[in-house]
Amino acid sequence: MTIKKIGKWFLRIVLAIVGIIVVALLVTATVNQIALSKETKKIENYGQKIDVFDGKMNVRIDGKGKETIVLLPGYGTPSPGIDFKPLINELKSDYQVITIEPFGYGLSSQTKRERTLENVTEEIHYVLAQLKIESFILMGHSISGIYGMNYVNTYPNEVKAFVGIDTSVPNQPWPGNPTKTIDFLRYSGVLRLFTKMRPELFEYPHLTKEENEQYRMLNLKNTGNQSMRSEGIELDNSFEKVKTMTFPKSLPLLLFIDHGNAETVPTWRDLHLKQVKNANKGASFELEGGHYLHRTQSKKIVSEMKQFLND
Repeated sequence: MTIKKIGKWFLRIVLAIVGIIVVALLVTATVNQIALSKETKKIENYGQKIDVFDGKMNVRIDGKGKETIVLLPGYGTPSPGIDFKPLINELKSDYQVITIEPFGYGLSSQTKRERTLENVTEEIHYVLAQLKIESFILMGHSISGIYGMNYVNTYPNEVKAFVGIDTSVPNQPWPGNPTKTIDFLRYSGVLRLFTKMRPELFEYPHLTKEENEQYRMLNLKNTGNQSMRSEGIELDNSFEKVKTMTFPKSLPLLLFIDHGNAETVPTWRDLHLKQVKNANKGASFELEGGHYLHRTQSKKIVSEMKQFLND
């Protein structure tokens, strides 16, 4: 066989493989769209919808305590109202707990507003104003460390304390948002295929079987949607805007840090400790349990928070 014939044979094989992959992706994408349409009817409502600018934001309210705690999620959380369940359960006997689902999250709608640091902050404020909440403890996870910091500097008279759950910090290592990869997983149906092949990776012990199924459907519905995508792209600018920002010295600041991140992410521990040292009343706790500490360490978080606030 000549080199020319070998080249043609090899090219045919490559083209055949590419063709098979393209057809397979077309099939998974079609199946995904059909499934999404069917699952929309199976997703159960929770919380209440509030008109916010050009859309509706979903808010879950639990408990009737005199003090109010506002929960803000990490970036891309499919359903904050479900994800925060262990923390809500620990808090609701003593506090009124308000879980805000930003545009594109949970049961909230999409928005055409730019996902800037300022707009996200303004939307949170608008929701709380609609609910007539004028004084509260702000508790945030992950990227809400950035949004929360901007909030307390923009509306300093509203927040009584900030509690961070492995929160993002200024000048942290930030690789950027892999929007193209997320787009591929979303629109190709590969994410759905992966949930079928490895369902155990998408089942969380802190949720019931029914809640896990709801969370799975919301994950497939929301991951990489337009609002989340726009927010992810804008995060580069958001981190740049807070490079020199700090929490007000007079604001009580309590930070819970994941031990795993503290050990593996450069400067993670030091940047959080720097925030605590800048506060007149500050404390930090390093806990085992992964980035989503509210799933694994809710009892410890609430116990330490109560003692910190009472002191």
